[in-house]
Amino acid sequence: MSGPHDLLVRYTFENPERAAAELRVALPPFVVAQVDWSSLRAERNSVVDPELRETETDLLFSARLKDGRQVLFYVLLEHQSKVYRWMALRLLKYVVRQLEDWRREHPDSELLPIILPLVLYHGAEGAWTAPRRLEELFDVPEEERALWLLLLPQFGYGLDDLTQEREEALRMRAAPALVRLVLLVLVYGKSAQLAQRLPGWKELFDEAYRAPNGEEEVTVLFHYLMRVVAKEDKAVTMGMLKSVAGAQRVEELMGTIAEEWFEEGRQKGLDEGLAKGLAKGRAEDVLQILTLREVHVDGKARQRILSCTDLATLGLWLERAVRANHISEVFGDVVQ
Repeated sequence: MSGPHDLLVRYTFENPERAAAELRVALPPFVVAQVDWSSLRAERNSVVDPELRETETDLLFSARLKDGRQVLFYVLLEHQSKVYRWMALRLLKYVVRQLEDWRREHPDSELLPIILPLVLYHGAEGAWTAPRRLEELFDVPEEERALWLLLLPQFGYGLDDLTQEREEALRMRAAPALVRLVLLVLVYGKSAQLAQRLPGWKELFDEAYRAPNGEEEVTVLFHYLMRVVAKEDKAVTMGMLKSVAGAQRVEELMGTIAEEWFEEGRQKGLDEGLAKGLAKGRAEDVLQILTLREVHVDGKARQRILSCTDLATLGLWLERAVRANHISEVFGDVVQ
C-alpha cells in the first residue's frame, strides 16, 4: 500500500510541467540549457524495490536535447528520516536496470541514452551527508589514489537537498504554486514549526486554488497534511483550508476524509484480525473529526465514545460527527 509521501509526490511530479520546474532547479545549468523542455514526458515504469516503496518514490522522464538525442531523467525522492550512506550504489543498480530495459526495447542501437539520476531529499535529520559518487565508497589505498580511482566505476548523482533551503527560497522558486507548497510541506509537514509557518503560505494556497484544477490539487495536499501533521496542528491546518476553500467545501471534504479514515481503520483491523482494534480506531476517528470541527467533548462523552465496541454505533457517530455542532447531535440525545 502506498504511503502518503508516495501518493503526494506522484500526484505532483508525474505532471511534466511540474516535474520540469523541479528539474530546472536541481540540474546543472548546462543541462538545463540543452534540454528541449517541451518534449518532457513521464515514462510509465519503476525500478524501486517493493520493500522500499514506503521510503522512496521513483519517477522516470524522457526528453530530447536540442540536437535531437534522447535523455532520461531518473528522479528518486528520498523519504527516509536518515541519510542513506549507500545511495550511490543503490542508484547505480536502478540506473543499470533502466539501461537493461532500454536495451531490450532498442536492440539495434549501438549507444545508450543519457540517464541523469537525481535525489530529492527532505529527511528530518538534517543535511544529506552520504557520498554522492560511487568512487568514494571504495577502500582505496592513499598511495597513488588518483590512479586507483581511474580503474573504478565512475558514477554520481544529482541532489536537491530541501533541508538546506531557507523557507523563503522554497516559496520563491520558479515553479507552479502547488510545487512550492508540496516542497514546503515535505520539509515542514511534520515539524513543530508548522503551525507558525502555515499562515505565511496563505498567498501560495490562494494562488494554487485559483489555478486550473486548483480545487482538486489543494484538496490532495490537504489530505496529505491531515495524515502527517501533529494532532495539535490539525486545527491550524483546517483553518487554513477554510480560509482558502470556504466552510461549506471544507465540510464536504471532511465527509470524504472521514470515509477514508474509516476504510483505513477497517483494513488495519482486518489485517490485525482484531475487532477490538477496529472499534478503537473508529472511536478515535470520531473524536478527531469532532476536534477538527471544534466541537466540545467533555470527559463523560469522550469516555462513552472510547468505551463503545459496537461498530455500527461508532459508524453512525462518525457519520454524524462530520456535520455536528454539538456533541448531543452525535449521540442523538442530550449528554448531561
